[in-house]
Amino acid sequence: MGAERVSITEEAAALLRSLRQEHGKPLMFHQSGGCCDGSAPMCYTQGTFLTGSADVLLGELTPGTPEPVPVWISRAQFEYWSHTHITIDVTVGRGAGFSIEGPTGRRFIIRSRLFTDEETQSLEPVRSG
Repeated sequence: MGAERVSITEEAAALLRSLRQEHGKPLMFHQSGGCCDGSAPMCYTQGTFLTGSADVLLGELTPGTPEPVPVWISRAQFEYWSHTHITIDVTVGRGAGFSIEGPTGRRFIIRSRLFTDEETQSLEPVRSG
Protein backbone atom coordinates (compact mmCIF):
# COMPACT_ATOMS: atom_id res chain seq x y z
CA MET A 1 0.00 0.00 0.00
CA GLY A 2 1.32 3.44 -0.92
CA ALA A 3 1.72 6.60 1.12
CA GLU A 4 -1.46 8.48 1.95
CA ARG A 5 -1.93 11.85 0.29
CA VAL A 6 -4.35 13.16 2.90
CA SER A 7 -5.07 12.65 6.61
CA ILE A 8 -7.09 14.30 9.35
CA THR A 9 -6.46 15.38 12.93
CA GLU A 10 -8.60 13.97 15.73
CA GLU A 11 -10.14 17.40 16.41
CA ALA A 12 -11.18 17.76 12.75
CA ALA A 13 -12.48 14.16 12.77
CA ALA A 14 -14.64 14.97 15.81
CA LEU A 15 -16.12 17.96 13.96
CA LEU A 16 -16.83 15.74 10.93
CA ARG A 17 -18.64 13.22 13.13
CA SER A 18 -20.74 16.03 14.58
CA LEU A 19 -21.54 17.44 11.13
CA ARG A 20 -22.41 13.96 9.82
CA GLN A 21 -24.84 13.48 12.70
CA GLU A 22 -26.34 16.96 12.32
CA HIS A 23 -26.84 16.76 8.54
CA GLY A 24 -27.70 13.05 8.37
CA LYS A 25 -25.83 12.60 5.08
CA PRO A 26 -22.40 11.40 3.98
CA LEU A 27 -19.79 14.14 3.73
CA MET A 28 -17.00 15.05 1.32
CA PHE A 29 -14.22 17.63 0.99
CA HIS A 30 -13.09 19.58 -2.02
CA GLN A 31 -9.77 21.37 -1.62
CA SER A 32 -10.51 24.83 -2.88
CA GLY A 33 -8.16 26.48 -5.31
CA GLY A 34 -8.51 30.02 -4.09
CA CYS A 35 -10.72 32.93 -5.12
CA CYS A 36 -13.36 33.93 -2.57
CA ASP A 37 -12.67 31.05 -0.19
CA GLY A 38 -8.88 31.17 -0.17
CA SER A 39 -7.26 27.77 -0.36
CA ALA A 40 -9.38 25.92 2.15
CA PRO A 41 -10.78 22.41 2.46
CA MET A 42 -14.48 22.91 1.82
CA CYS A 43 -16.82 20.38 3.45
CA TYR A 44 -20.13 19.50 1.80
CA THR A 45 -22.75 16.81 2.05
CA GLN A 46 -22.10 14.37 -0.77
CA GLY A 47 -24.01 15.37 -3.89
CA THR A 48 -24.01 19.08 -3.03
CA PHE A 49 -20.70 19.70 -4.81
CA LEU A 50 -20.36 17.73 -8.01
CA THR A 51 -16.97 16.46 -9.08
CA GLY A 52 -16.00 15.66 -12.64
CA SER A 53 -13.11 14.83 -14.90
CA ALA A 54 -11.38 18.08 -13.86
CA ASP A 55 -11.10 16.78 -10.26
CA VAL A 56 -8.96 14.06 -8.70
CA LEU A 57 -9.56 12.01 -5.58
CA LEU A 58 -6.73 12.56 -3.08
CA GLY A 59 -8.00 9.87 -0.76
CA GLU A 60 -10.72 8.88 1.67
CA LEU A 61 -10.67 9.77 5.34
CA THR A 62 -11.98 7.42 8.02
CA PRO A 63 -12.95 9.84 10.81
CA GLY A 64 -15.41 7.52 12.54
CA THR A 65 -18.40 8.44 10.38
CA PRO A 66 -20.57 5.60 9.02
CA GLU A 67 -18.77 5.90 5.67
CA PRO A 68 -15.41 7.23 4.46
CA VAL A 69 -15.15 10.93 3.60
CA PRO A 70 -13.64 11.46 0.13
CA VAL A 71 -11.25 14.37 -0.41
CA TRP A 72 -11.15 15.88 -3.91
CA ILE A 73 -9.00 18.57 -5.53
CA SER A 74 -9.05 20.14 -8.99
CA ARG A 75 -6.63 18.51 -11.41
CA ALA A 76 -4.96 21.88 -12.10
CA GLN A 77 -4.36 22.51 -8.40
CA PHE A 78 -3.24 18.92 -7.89
CA GLU A 79 -0.35 19.59 -10.25
CA TYR A 80 0.96 22.11 -7.68
CA TRP A 81 0.18 19.95 -4.64
CA SER A 82 1.10 16.49 -5.98
CA HIS A 83 4.35 16.47 -3.97
CA THR A 84 2.58 17.45 -0.74
CA HIS A 85 0.88 15.53 2.06
CA ILE A 86 -2.23 17.37 3.26
CA THR A 87 -3.58 17.11 6.80
CA ILE A 88 -7.06 18.51 7.39
CA ASP A 89 -7.27 20.28 10.74
CA VAL A 90 -9.69 22.71 12.38
CA THR A 91 -9.28 26.06 14.10
CA VAL A 92 -11.48 28.64 15.78
CA GLY A 93 -13.00 31.15 13.39
CA ARG A 94 -15.42 31.40 10.56
CA GLY A 95 -14.08 30.64 7.12
CA ALA A 96 -15.30 32.13 3.89
CA GLY A 97 -17.22 30.18 1.33
CA PHE A 98 -19.89 27.54 1.53
CA SER A 99 -18.31 24.91 3.76
CA ILE A 100 -20.92 23.47 6.15
CA GLU A 101 -18.91 23.95 9.35
CA GLY A 102 -19.33 27.75 9.15
CA PRO A 103 -22.12 28.06 11.74
CA THR A 104 -20.07 26.10 14.33
CA GLY A 105 -17.57 28.92 14.87
CA ARG A 106 -14.77 26.68 13.66
CA ARG A 107 -13.28 26.21 10.22
CA PHE A 108 -11.33 23.52 8.47
CA ILE A 109 -7.77 24.36 7.46
CA ILE A 110 -4.94 22.44 5.84
CA ARG A 111 -1.49 21.75 7.11
CA SER A 112 0.97 20.45 4.59
CA ARG A 113 4.43 19.00 4.24
CA LEU A 114 6.50 17.69 1.38
CA PHE A 115 6.55 13.95 0.86
CA THR A 116 9.79 12.17 1.67
CA ASP A 117 11.59 10.48 -1.21
CA GLU A 118 10.36 7.12 0.06
CA GLU A 119 6.75 8.32 0.24
CA THR A 120 6.97 9.80 -3.26
CA GLN A 121 8.10 6.46 -4.64
CA SER A 122 5.19 4.63 -2.98
CA LEU A 123 2.36 7.01 -4.01
CA GLU A 124 -0.61 5.44 -5.74
CA PRO A 125 -2.01 7.11 -8.88
CA VAL A 126 -5.01 9.38 -8.31
CA ARG A 127 -8.48 8.78 -9.71
CA SER A 128 -10.55 11.34 -11.65
CA GLY A 129 -14.10 12.28 -10.70
